[in-house]
Amino acid sequence: MDKKIIIEDYTINWSKQFEDEKVRLHEILDHNVKSIEHIGSTSVIGLGAKPILDIAIGVYDLEIIKTYVVPLQQVGYEFVNHTDFPERRFFRKGQWRAGTHHLHFYQFEGEHWNNQILFRNYLRNNHDVLKQYHQLKLDLAAQYPFDRVSYTKGKTDFVQGVLREAKAKGFFC
Repeated sequence: MDKKIIIEDYTINWSKQFEDEKVRLHEILDHNVKSIEHIGSTSVIGLGAKPILDIAIGVYDLEIIKTYVVPLQQVGYEFVNHTDFPERRFFRKGQWRAGTHHLHFYQFEGEHWNNQILFRNYLRNNHDVLKQYHQLKLDLAAQYPFDRVSYTKGKTDFVQGVLREAKAKGFFC
């Protein structure tokens, strides 16, 4: 059974944890990494979240990720092969369905990279949308307390709508 989904209040510690992890990742990863960004709900001041740090790592070629599997294992990350998501490579630190850190490798400045950054930045700059998203997350956590797949799927339409709105308004990441 999955760990219960709990949406915690925002804490500045998430930003500090990201900065500390970013330093560690820079020590492990080489010049092929173009950017390391804090994404997901823990990256948005004032937004409640599951206490999992989502980190986007931008590279020009996803094939380079093969060289990172062992070094990342040595610091607690496990490669998770998600064939349903060919646009990214994923590593998890912590237990299955109860991880503490998620690394998402994307093609730098590709569509999926840009959407992650755009969504984060739009929430950071639109308090009303942030509040709506926060409420949706609370509602979904109450509706699916032990079902992370349904919880995540429940956010999809909202996220896609925010991305459409941001793009229509000419908001750039």
